[in-house]
Amino acid sequence: MSLQKFVSKKILGLGVMLAAGLFAVNASADAAPDFTLPSSTGENVRLAEQRGQVVMLNFWASWCGPCRKEMPLLDEMSKRYSAAGFVLYGVNVEEDNTDAKKLIKELGVSFPILYDTESKASSLYNVDAMPTTVVIDKKGEIRFVNRGYKAGDENKYRDQIRELIKE
Repeated sequence: MSLQKFVSKKILGLGVMLAAGLFAVNASADAAPDFTLPSSTGENVRLAEQRGQVVMLNFWASWCGPCRKEMPLLDEMSKRYSAAGFVLYGVNVEEDNTDAKKLIKELGVSFPILYDTESKASSLYNVDAMPTTVVIDKKGEIRFVNRGYKAGDENKYRDQIRELIKE
């Protein structure tokens, strides 16, 4: 096979993988930036203190329709995997969290919500879509970044969580 054909096949394969969205997984793990935010429980939560657990950060806003749809599914995952060393934090990105608090109550969400009213954490994680879900391994490294939500994505999240819990 000529070098030109080989390179063309590799580029085509890469294009197919990109189109299929197979690059939701980070090729190399980066340390998750640390932050401290106030939580719905009234306490401050520091990400670095969660080391040793699989952590999911779900950046969301009350005005985001897909965020509203996935929250009950995330709540189920939180309950299901918490005993296995998994912790989920919903990170609300709104300056005024009044609507977020109403939505949490309305949906009956039980996982902790962090309030990023000054966009500190969302800036650290380059959040550019709602929702953005970041999955961090037990060593504190970002392993998966999922932008947006469509029905069925919760299956991908479960696979990611189970993979990291087993490590």
